Amino acid sequence: MALTVPERLADVRRRVARAAEAAGREPSSVDVVAVSKGQPLDRIVAAYRHGHRTFGESRAQELQVKAAELPDDIVWHFVGPLQRNKVRVVQPLVRLLHSLDRDKLATAWGAGPPALIQVRLGGEPTKHGYEPSEVAAALAHAAAAGVMVAGLMTIPPPASKPADARPWFAQLRSLAESLSAEHELTHLSMGMSDDFEDAIAEGATMVRVGSAIFGPRTEQ
Repeated sequence: MALTVPERLADVRRRVARAAEAAGREPSSVDVVAVSKGQPLDRIVAAYRHGHRTFGESRAQELQVKAAELPDDIVWHFVGPLQRNKVRVVQPLVRLLHSLDRDKLATAWGAGPPALIQVRLGGEPTKHGYEPSEVAAALAHAAAAGVMVAGLMTIPPPASKPADARPWFAQLRSLAESLSAEHELTHLSMGMSDDFEDAIAEGATMVRVGSAIFGPRTEQ
């Protein structure tokens, strides 16, 4: 019998707590962003009723619809690629942008909610984001545009098993540390349903968990 959303959410919370404690960290140091893209409202409501408040969307129009239908105290994050012409839709609704991936978007985002610089590790041409060597310049451009950068985000290259992603997470943490003398990068958004425990072991402060909480998407 399939697990319910509350059961899945409780399991994710237990796994986050164990991973944090194994890394010598407080479980409260890791925020779970429940990625609700493609999920029906009733599944989001089920997580909400069991105490979850932070949800992530990656389509501007879907976010707009859900934010209008769901409780006002939900904290929305935007976690997917964002077109500049959708900034005006997304900004009033979200607490954090995870996917600041180019200078033109930084200019359009300006003095909106805080953002995370998306870093493309592994040189994958199909992924969005800055190369690690470009991040220092990206931070300077974002600052000039008025963006409050709160940290870094990555989606690692595909891995045959979750532990294979761990070196990528370590690379993002090292990159943040190398920039810490000039920039206060508080957050590392890394790790998803298959590998969030390894991401926590390498210092993730936010994990983006979708299917492990909600089950398979009803929409793609």
